[in-house]
Amino acid sequence: MCTSLTTCEWKKVFYEKMEVAKPADSWELIIDPNLKPSELAPGWKQYVEQHASGRFHCSWCWHTWQSAHVVILFHMHLDRARRMGSVRMRVFKQLCYECGTARQNESSMLEENIEGLVDNLITSLREQCYEEDGGQYRIHVASRPDNRPHRTEFCEACQEGIVHWKPSEKLLEEEATAYTFSEASKPRAQAGSGYNFLSLRWCLFWASLCLLAVYLQFSFRSPAFL
Repeated sequence: MCTSLTTCEWKKVFYEKMEVAKPADSWELIIDPNLKPSELAPGWKQYVEQHASGRFHCSWCWHTWQSAHVVILFHMHLDRARRMGSVRMRVFKQLCYECGTARQNESSMLEENIEGLVDNLITSLREQCYEEDGGQYRIHVASRPDNRPHRTEFCEACQEGIVHWKPSEKLLEEEATAYTFSEASKPRAQAGSGYNFLSLRWCLFWASLCLLAVYLQFSFRSPAFL
Protein backbone atom coordinates (compact mmCIF):
# COMPACT_ATOMS: atom_id res chain seq x y z
CA MET A 1 0.00 0.00 0.00
CA CYS A 2 1.35 3.46 -0.93
CA THR A 3 1.71 6.00 1.85
CA SER A 4 2.00 9.03 -0.46
CA LEU A 5 1.63 10.04 -4.09
CA THR A 6 5.42 10.15 -4.53
CA THR A 7 5.77 6.65 -3.08
CA CYS A 8 3.15 5.30 -5.49
CA GLU A 9 4.93 6.96 -8.39
CA TRP A 10 8.28 5.44 -7.36
CA LYS A 11 6.80 1.93 -7.25
CA LYS A 12 4.87 2.37 -10.49
CA VAL A 13 7.94 3.53 -12.42
CA PHE A 14 10.21 0.91 -10.83
CA TYR A 15 7.93 -2.04 -11.60
CA GLU A 16 7.33 -0.89 -15.17
CA LYS A 17 11.03 -0.44 -15.92
CA MET A 18 12.10 -3.69 -14.22
CA GLU A 19 9.50 -5.59 -16.23
CA VAL A 20 11.32 -4.41 -19.33
CA ALA A 21 14.88 -4.72 -17.98
CA LYS A 22 14.53 -8.12 -16.28
CA PRO A 23 11.21 -9.76 -17.25
CA ALA A 24 12.27 -13.21 -16.02
CA ASP A 25 12.85 -12.00 -12.43
CA SER A 26 10.43 -10.66 -9.84
CA TRP A 27 11.48 -7.50 -8.01
CA GLU A 28 9.90 -5.57 -5.15
CA LEU A 29 10.52 -2.02 -3.91
CA ILE A 30 10.15 -1.31 -0.18
CA ILE A 31 10.29 2.14 1.43
CA ASP A 32 12.36 1.85 4.60
CA PRO A 33 12.84 5.09 6.61
CA ASN A 34 15.19 3.28 9.00
CA LEU A 35 17.70 2.20 6.35
CA LYS A 36 21.30 2.97 7.36
CA PRO A 37 24.21 3.68 5.01
CA SER A 38 26.83 0.91 4.81
CA GLU A 39 24.90 -1.34 7.21
CA LEU A 40 24.33 -4.26 4.86
CA ALA A 41 23.07 -7.78 5.47
CA PRO A 42 25.07 -10.59 3.82
CA GLY A 43 24.59 -10.62 0.06
CA TRP A 44 23.10 -7.11 -0.10
CA LYS A 45 24.52 -4.29 -2.21
CA GLN A 46 24.30 -0.55 -1.78
CA TYR A 47 23.74 2.34 -4.15
CA VAL A 48 23.52 6.00 -3.10
CA GLU A 49 21.95 8.66 -5.31
CA GLN A 50 23.69 11.83 -4.14
CA HIS A 51 22.50 14.41 -6.64
CA ALA A 52 18.73 14.12 -6.94
CA SER A 53 16.53 17.20 -7.13
CA GLY A 54 13.33 17.62 -5.19
CA ARG A 55 10.99 20.09 -3.55
CA PHE A 56 10.39 20.22 0.20
CA HIS A 57 7.34 21.54 2.03
CA CYS A 58 7.45 22.43 5.72
CA SER A 59 4.42 21.05 7.52
CA TRP A 60 4.81 23.67 10.27
CA CYS A 61 5.30 27.07 8.57
CA TRP A 62 4.31 26.05 4.99
CA HIS A 63 7.64 27.20 3.61
CA THR A 64 8.68 25.41 0.39
CA TRP A 65 12.14 25.14 -1.11
CA GLN A 66 13.93 23.44 -3.96
CA SER A 67 17.05 21.37 -3.33
CA ALA A 68 19.61 19.83 -5.66
CA HIS A 69 21.11 17.87 -2.76
CA VAL A 70 18.46 15.21 -2.11
CA VAL A 71 20.09 11.93 -1.12
CA ILE A 72 18.46 8.55 -1.75
CA LEU A 73 19.83 5.34 -0.25
CA PHE A 74 19.17 1.93 -1.85
CA HIS A 75 19.96 -1.56 -0.55
CA MET A 76 19.57 -4.32 -3.13
CA HIS A 77 19.52 -8.11 -3.06
CA LEU A 78 18.96 -10.75 -5.74
CA ASP A 79 18.13 -14.39 -4.97
CA ARG A 80 19.35 -16.01 -8.18
CA ALA A 81 17.95 -19.45 -7.33
CA ARG A 82 14.40 -18.13 -6.81
CA ARG A 83 14.84 -15.34 -9.38
CA MET A 84 13.49 -12.82 -6.90
CA GLY A 85 14.98 -9.47 -5.95
CA SER A 86 14.33 -6.81 -3.36
CA VAL A 87 15.20 -3.12 -3.14
CA ARG A 88 14.90 -1.18 0.08
CA MET A 89 14.86 2.58 -0.34
CA ARG A 90 15.17 5.64 1.86
CA VAL A 91 14.83 9.28 0.76
CA PHE A 92 16.62 11.47 3.29
CA LYS A 93 14.75 14.47 4.65
CA GLN A 94 15.70 18.07 5.35
CA LEU A 95 14.87 20.51 8.13
CA CYS A 96 13.18 23.82 7.37
CA TYR A 97 15.72 26.65 7.70
CA GLU A 98 12.97 29.28 7.93
CA CYS A 99 11.19 28.27 11.11
CA GLY A 100 13.96 26.10 12.59
CA THR A 101 11.64 23.37 13.89
CA ALA A 102 12.99 19.89 14.52
CA ARG A 103 10.49 18.30 12.16
CA GLN A 104 12.08 16.48 9.23
CA ASN A 105 10.34 17.21 5.93
CA GLU A 106 9.91 14.80 3.03
CA SER A 107 10.63 15.74 -0.56
CA SER A 108 8.35 15.48 -3.57
CA MET A 109 9.65 14.85 -7.07
CA LEU A 110 8.38 15.21 -10.59
CA GLU A 111 7.61 12.05 -12.54
CA GLU A 112 10.34 12.74 -15.10
CA ASN A 113 12.88 13.08 -12.27
CA ILE A 114 11.75 9.78 -10.73
CA GLU A 115 12.09 8.02 -14.07
CA GLY A 116 15.69 9.17 -14.44
CA LEU A 117 16.51 8.15 -10.87
CA VAL A 118 15.02 4.70 -11.42
CA ASP A 119 17.16 4.40 -14.55
CA ASN A 120 20.22 5.02 -12.37
CA LEU A 121 18.99 2.43 -9.86
CA ILE A 122 18.56 -0.17 -12.60
CA THR A 123 22.04 0.64 -13.91
CA SER A 124 23.43 -0.11 -10.45
CA LEU A 125 21.32 -3.29 -10.20
CA ARG A 126 22.75 -4.55 -13.48
CA GLU A 127 26.30 -3.88 -12.34
CA GLN A 128 26.13 -5.16 -8.76
CA CYS A 129 23.47 -7.88 -8.82
CA TYR A 130 23.80 -9.20 -12.38
CA GLU A 131 27.47 -8.32 -13.01
CA GLU A 132 26.55 -6.67 -16.30
CA ASP A 133 27.57 -3.44 -17.94
CA GLY A 134 24.82 -1.20 -16.66
CA GLY A 135 25.53 1.73 -18.95
CA GLN A 136 25.93 5.42 -18.16
CA TYR A 137 24.50 7.08 -15.08
CA ARG A 138 22.41 10.21 -15.51
CA ILE A 139 23.06 13.47 -13.69
CA HIS A 140 20.08 15.14 -12.07
CA VAL A 141 19.92 18.74 -10.96
CA ALA A 142 17.12 20.99 -9.83
CA SER A 143 14.94 22.56 -12.48
CA ARG A 144 15.92 25.95 -11.10
CA PRO A 145 19.58 26.91 -10.57
CA ASP A 146 20.56 26.78 -6.90
CA ASN A 147 23.76 28.65 -6.12
CA ARG A 148 23.24 28.68 -2.38
CA PRO A 149 25.68 26.65 -0.25
CA HIS A 150 24.42 23.34 1.06
CA ARG A 151 23.63 23.68 4.78
CA THR A 152 24.68 20.40 6.31
CA GLU A 153 23.09 21.14 9.70
CA PHE A 154 19.63 20.92 8.08
CA CYS A 155 20.36 17.79 6.01
CA GLU A 156 19.48 14.38 7.44
CA ALA A 157 21.90 12.60 5.09
CA CYS A 158 24.83 14.79 6.17
CA GLN A 159 24.03 14.15 9.82
CA GLU A 160 24.27 10.41 9.15
CA GLY A 161 27.68 10.71 7.51
CA ILE A 162 26.85 10.68 3.80
CA VAL A 163 29.21 13.08 2.05
CA HIS A 164 27.69 15.02 -0.83
CA TRP A 165 29.51 16.07 -3.97
CA LYS A 166 28.23 19.03 -5.93
CA PRO A 167 26.66 17.88 -9.19
CA SER A 168 27.43 21.19 -10.88
CA GLU A 169 31.14 20.35 -11.27
CA LYS A 170 30.54 17.02 -13.00
CA LEU A 171 27.58 18.44 -14.88
CA LEU A 172 29.68 21.28 -16.27
CA GLU A 173 32.29 18.78 -17.45
CA GLU A 174 29.66 16.66 -19.20
CA GLU A 175 27.99 19.74 -20.67
CA ALA A 176 31.35 20.89 -22.05
CA THR A 177 31.91 17.48 -23.64
CA ALA A 178 28.42 17.45 -25.12
CA TYR A 179 28.87 20.99 -26.44
CA THR A 180 32.17 20.07 -28.11
CA PHE A 181 30.56 17.04 -29.71
CA SER A 182 27.55 19.04 -30.95
CA GLU A 183 29.79 21.73 -32.42
CA ALA A 184 31.91 19.13 -34.19
CA SER A 185 28.82 17.45 -35.63
CA LYS A 186 27.36 20.68 -37.03
CA PRO A 187 27.74 21.12 -40.82
CA ARG A 188 30.30 23.65 -41.86
CA ALA A 189 29.01 27.00 -43.10
CA GLN A 190 29.34 27.56 -46.81
CA ALA A 191 32.42 29.40 -47.94
CA GLY A 192 30.35 32.04 -49.70
CA SER A 193 28.53 33.17 -46.55
CA GLY A 194 31.76 33.59 -44.59
CA TYR A 195 33.36 35.47 -47.48
CA ASN A 196 30.42 37.86 -47.79
CA PHE A 197 30.47 38.63 -44.07
CA LEU A 198 34.21 39.34 -44.13
CA SER A 199 33.91 41.39 -47.32
CA LEU A 200 31.26 43.62 -45.72
CA ARG A 201 33.44 44.25 -42.69
CA TRP A 202 36.44 45.13 -44.86
CA CYS A 203 34.34 47.40 -47.10
CA LEU A 204 33.16 49.35 -44.06
CA PHE A 205 36.71 49.57 -42.78
CA TRP A 206 38.14 50.90 -46.05
CA ALA A 207 35.22 53.29 -46.49
CA SER A 208 35.94 54.75 -43.06
CA LEU A 209 39.60 55.21 -43.98
CA CYS A 210 38.63 57.00 -47.23
CA LEU A 211 36.30 59.37 -45.39
CA LEU A 212 39.03 60.11 -42.87
CA ALA A 213 41.53 60.85 -45.66
CA VAL A 214 39.09 63.21 -47.41
CA TYR A 215 38.40 65.01 -44.16
CA LEU A 216 42.10 65.50 -43.44
CA GLN A 217 42.76 66.69 -46.99
CA PHE A 218 40.11 69.42 -46.80
CA SER A 219 41.26 70.39 -43.32
CA PHE A 220 44.79 71.12 -44.55
CA ARG A 221 43.55 73.09 -47.59
CA SER A 222 41.32 75.47 -45.59
CA PRO A 223 42.85 78.97 -45.10
CA ALA A 224 44.25 79.86 -41.77
CA PHE A 225 42.52 82.67 -39.85
CA LEU A 226 44.63 85.25 -38.05
